[in-house]
Amino acid sequence: MGRNTRKRRTPLATKAIAASAALALGGGGLIWANFYASAHESNHQSWGGNQTKAATAQVATISCPDVGQKLTNVPNQARGEVAGELSNLDRQITDAYQRLATTRDAQTRDTSFVQNSILQPLQDRRKAILDRIRLEITRVGGTAPGDLDTLATCTAQNANQTTGGQQQDGQQQGDQQQGGQQQGDQQQGGQQQGDQQQGGQQQGGQQQGGQQQNNGGQAGNGPAAADFVDITKVQANVQAKPSKSGNASTGTFTTRCGVNANKNHNTDNVIVAPGVTNGAHHLHDYVGNQKVNAFSSNNTFLQGGTSCQNKNDLSSYYWPVVRVQDGSQDFDQNADGGGKEGNVGKILVPAQAQIKYVGSPTSKVVAMPQFLRIITGDAKTTTNGLANANAHWSCTGFENKVQLTTQYPICPQGSKVVRTFAFQSCWDGQNVDSANHRTHVAFADANGNCQNGFKAIPQLTMRLVYNITPPTVQNGQVKNAYAVDGFPEQLHKPSTDHDDFISVTTGGLAGKIANCVNRGQNCA
Repeated sequence: MGRNTRKRRTPLATKAIAASAALALGGGGLIWANFYASAHESNHQSWGGNQTKAATAQVATISCPDVGQKLTNVPNQARGEVAGELSNLDRQITDAYQRLATTRDAQTRDTSFVQNSILQPLQDRRKAILDRIRLEITRVGGTAPGDLDTLATCTAQNANQTTGGQQQDGQQQGDQQQGGQQQGDQQQGGQQQGDQQQGGQQQGGQQQGGQQQNNGGQAGNGPAAADFVDITKVQANVQAKPSKSGNASTGTFTTRCGVNANKNHNTDNVIVAPGVTNGAHHLHDYVGNQKVNAFSSNNTFLQGGTSCQNKNDLSSYYWPVVRVQDGSQDFDQNADGGGKEGNVGKILVPAQAQIKYVGSPTSKVVAMPQFLRIITGDAKTTTNGLANANAHWSCTGFENKVQLTTQYPICPQGSKVVRTFAFQSCWDGQNVDSANHRTHVAFADANGNCQNGFKAIPQLTMRLVYNITPPTVQNGQVKNAYAVDGFPEQLHKPSTDHDDFISVTTGGLAGKIANCVNRGQNCA
C-alpha cells in the first residue's frame, strides 16, 4: 500500500499528534467519535513463547521496503500483472519471516545465520520480482522508478525497533499528522515495561538459554505487553474538530449493514491484490456486498446482494478481524492467512458496526463515483512508520477523551473496546483508484479544506464495538491479549489497523447520500 507524498518528519515531530475529532451521538446511546480527518496522512511450527528483557536484541522480524508505495504511476494495462508481483513479494516476506521464527536455535549458534540464510536469499528473490515489475511497466510504455533495485534489500529488526515510529521514553507515543499539519499531542501513556519487555502466553516456544526468544502473543509474533495500556492512565488527547463555515455540509447518512454475523470472511484483498488468493495474508470481516473475493469485478459487485438494510447499498465494507488470544483457536487455525501465518485465537464478532457518512466543515460535497475504492490506514506500519497510520482505538466512555494509535486499550469494568475509522474525504474528481491505491483520494487539511483541486465527498466513518475481557499485564507479560489480524512480520501492532471500502450503489443512492449531507439532514 502506498502513501501520499509528504515531507519526512523531524525528530521533534515524532511526538504524538492527535487526530481531530467531532462528537455526536451514535446508536445505542454510545458516544460516536466522528473523526474529521486521518490520524496520519501523507501450519508452520509453533512460534509461541514469551519475550523477555534479555532477548530484546534478538532479531524480532524482517523489514522490507514497501514497493507498492513507490509505484504511483503504473499504466492501467500493467496494473493487474504488477499487483500480482507485489503479492509475490508479500509471500516471500511471509516465508522469510516464518523461517526466521522457526530457526532460533541456528541463529544463536551462528551470528551470520540471519543474513546469510534468510536475508540474502530473500534479496535475490526480490530482485527477480522487481525486474519483472520493471518489465511489465516498460512493456506498455510506462516508466518504472529509477531506484527500484534499491528496494530489494531487507533488514532485520530487533524488539526495540518494532515500534512503528513510537518513542520509547517511559510513555508510549505515536505520530498523528494531517496534511502536513500537526494536530496536537496524542500522548499514549501508561508505564512501559522497562525497555519494552514483550510478553505473551507461553505456547511451547523454543527455549534459548532459559529465555523465550519470540515476540509475544499466542503464535509468537505479537502482540506484546508494551502494545497495551490502561486507558484510564492516558492523558486526554482528542482535539476539537475544525470550525464550520457557512457553506458546511452538516448532515449525516447512516447505512445499517450488520456485524458480519453470517461470518462472511476471506483472506483476499481485491483492491490491492486482484486475482490473488490469500493476497491479504490475514482474515477480513465483510459487510455490505456479499460477493467480494480476489476474483470479483465491478460486474460481480452489482450482482452480489448486500447485508445492508438499504438494498441499493451494494458497497463493500471490510476490515481485519480482531481475535482474542486466550489459548482458543478458530476455524482457520491450520489455514493460510490464519494460524499458518500467525493469526491465531478466537475471532470476535463486533457487538456493533456503525457506518456513517458525514460532510465537510467548509463546503458542500459531491457524490462518490461508482466503484470508488479507498483504503485507510496502513497494514505495514512496522515497515513504513506511521505516516499513513489511521488506527483509532478507544473504549466506550472514553472516545471523546482518548484515541490510541500505537497501543491497544485495556478498558475498565463495563467498558467496551472501540475501533474507529475516518476515510479520506477528498477525491481527485477523475479516478476511482490509483496505482498505489492512495493518490486518487486525500484527507482534508487542518482547516477542513480539500487541496490540489480535489473535491469534497461524503466522508465514510466506521465505528466497531467489541465485548472483550480486559487483558492483564504483569511482569512484562500480557495474558488474554487481543489483536487485529495482519501480515505476520508486522507483529500484530495496533497501528497496523486499516479499513477498506468499495462504493457500489444503485437507484441513485450515491446522490441521495450527498444531498442528505448537503442539506444538513440526518438520514438512514
